[in-house]
This record gives sequence, C-alpha cells and structure tokens, in this order.
Amino acid sequence: MTGPKIDEIGPWSEIKLEILRRYAAEYSKILSSQTDPSFWHVYIDAFAGAGVHLSRTSNEMVPGSPLNALLVDPPFRDYHLVDLDGDRVQGLRELIGDRSDVRVHHGNCNKVLLEEVFPQVRFEDYRRGLCILDPYGLHLDWNVIQTAGTMRSLDVFINFPIYDININVLHHNPDSVSPTHIARMNAYWGDGSWRNVAYEKTQTLFGDVDEKVSNSRFADGFRQRLKKVAGFKRVPEPLPMYNTKGSIVYYLFFASQNGTAENIVKYIFDKFGRRA
Repeated sequence: MTGPKIDEIGPWSEIKLEILRRYAAEYSKILSSQTDPSFWHVYIDAFAGAGVHLSRTSNEMVPGSPLNALLVDPPFRDYHLVDLDGDRVQGLRELIGDRSDVRVHHGNCNKVLLEEVFPQVRFEDYRRGLCILDPYGLHLDWNVIQTAGTMRSLDVFINFPIYDININVLHHNPDSVSPTHIARMNAYWGDGSWRNVAYEKTQTLFGDVDEKVSNSRFADGFRQRLKKVAGFKRVPEPLPMYNTKGSIVYYLFFASQNGTAENIVKYIFDKFGRRA
C-alpha cells in the first residue's frame, strides 16, 4: 500500500502557509480571550490535503495549513479538516492521531461544509470560525462562499485561481471555451455574470470585439462580489501570489465582518506579501 501523493509547493505557497499560520495564531489568541464560557471558535480547512508538502526550494518537508493550525497556542476548540482524496485523508489521520477535538471529513467540501460543518458554527450559538478555502483550481462552489458571508460567524481566506481561469476560461475568443470550463467558472462565481466583468467591448476596424480585462481588474470584480453579493463587510485588496517566472498564480482573498480582523490581515499581507 502506497501513501498519499505529497504535493510539491513553490515559494509562493510557502508564503501563503506562513500568512495563514500567522493569522490563525492572532485569531485564536483574540477569540480565546473571550470571557463568556459559551463562546467557541473552530478551524475549518476545506482542501486540507495530506498535511505536509515538499518544498521545491529546500527539497524538505514542510507542514501544511492543518498542521500549522494544530500547533497554534492557545488552540482552537475544534478542527474540521476536509479533503476529497481518500489517500490524503488517510495520511492526515495518521499524522494527527486520535484527537477528540479534530474531525477529518472525507468528501466534497462543497457538500460537507454546507451540510455538516457550517451548521456547527452558527452566530446565534456564539460560535465563530476561521475557514480556509484553498482549492487546487476552480473546485469551489459559490454557495459555500455566500453561505459563509451570510452566516456572519466566519473569517475566510479564499484562493482565487486566476491561472486556472486564464488558461481554461478567459480566452481571447470566448466562443472557444469548452462548456465544461464554463460550468466550472459559473459554479465558482455563482452565475454567468463573470463575463460582464472579464470582457469589455473594444472598437476595431472590424467592428466591436470582446477584449479580456487585466487580472487585477477581474480580481477586483470578484472582490466586489464578495462584498455586495456574499455580504462580507470587510474585504481588503487581495494579495497576488507570483510564481518564480513572475506570473500571478492566484489571488489570496480575505473576507470578514470584523474591522480588527481586516486590519490584522492588511498588516500580514503587507509584511509577507513583499516576499512574493
């Protein structure tokens, strides 16, 4: 029997892991200081993976976001770790061992979060949570994001996979995009309105043509959607994560209802983002 496939990660992903680790520590410190004993804060990782990664830079194993969160002190009260891959789930369970405060879910996070996890983090029950939505590509449904916004109890980091979007969806000729990729984009964005953001009409000698907008402009369209549609009050400008060739792989978004949370993330983005 072979173990789970260990993902190799570039320096941009190591920066992201450090950002998530730093914010998780600050978040748990603040939430743990609440004097009301009924107050409860949880950590949620929707694409948890096997728990460790192989660094392309050092060629050494580095802990993933779930293991970093488990080392936070003071600790979260509960941990929900989700992955669709059975081998990764098994590897994660072996790494963590038998802990009553950790639940590892094997399944599609778009279903698991809505049906099993989010109902345990209701605002009216004095529950709060930090939720990591870090898909490998366009594998996240808008329903999860919007539900997180309307719940008012969650701080969320979201991977906006611009590389996947550019390669498979935002072609210069929109008619060349396959129905499968359009369906993936619709599911991530929530509907087909992304087209109105991604393209603008430009006059040429041959008539009006659809021209793709810049990455930053398209990402800002998603930022406005997080605020106006999902209902997050605080959505700072996302952090572009660059690969070693200088191309943006994804934008790291943060969304919350809390001004203090936004200020902390702005500080962390500024501190660590300059290393991207």
